[in-house]
Amino acid sequence: MTPPQRQRRSPGPDRPAAPAPDGTPAKEGEVRNPERLFVIGGEGGGERADIDLVTLIVARADPPVSATPEQAALLRLCAAPLSVAELSAYLSLPFSVVTVLLTDLLASELVQARAPIVRQKVADRNLLEAVMHGLQKL
Repeated sequence: MTPPQRQRRSPGPDRPAAPAPDGTPAKEGEVRNPERLFVIGGEGGGERADIDLVTLIVARADPPVSATPEQAALLRLCAAPLSVAELSAYLSLPFSVVTVLLTDLLASELVQARAPIVRQKVADRNLLEAVMHGLQKL
C-alpha cells in the first residue's frame, strides 16, 4: 500500500492562481495578481523619471510615516547605492512598478538617482608601463 500523496495548497484559501494574460496557467506557488500591482503603483498617469535598469538609487532620508510599505522597503534597501534592477529583484516587483515608486520618491526628494560609474575599457598605457618597470626593478 502506498502512502497518500500530499497536495500543495493554492495561493488563496479557496482560490486557484489566476492564469496569465496569454492563457498559460500559473506555475506552482506563483501568484499573479495585476490588481495588486496597480494598487502599489497607483495610477501612474503622470510623467515618469528618466531612469533605466542600471541607474543607481541612494536614499536621502529615513522612510516617513506616510510612506507605503513598498516605498519604506525601497528606502531601507537604498541605504547603500543599488541599481533599479537590484531593487526590482529584491522586492519581486516589475521594473515598471519600481519606476513608478521611484518617481514618487524622487519628486518628494527622499531618494537620489545617479548614473552608474563607468570604468575605462583599457587601462592607461603609461600607467601599465610604470607598473611593469616597477615590477622589473624588484
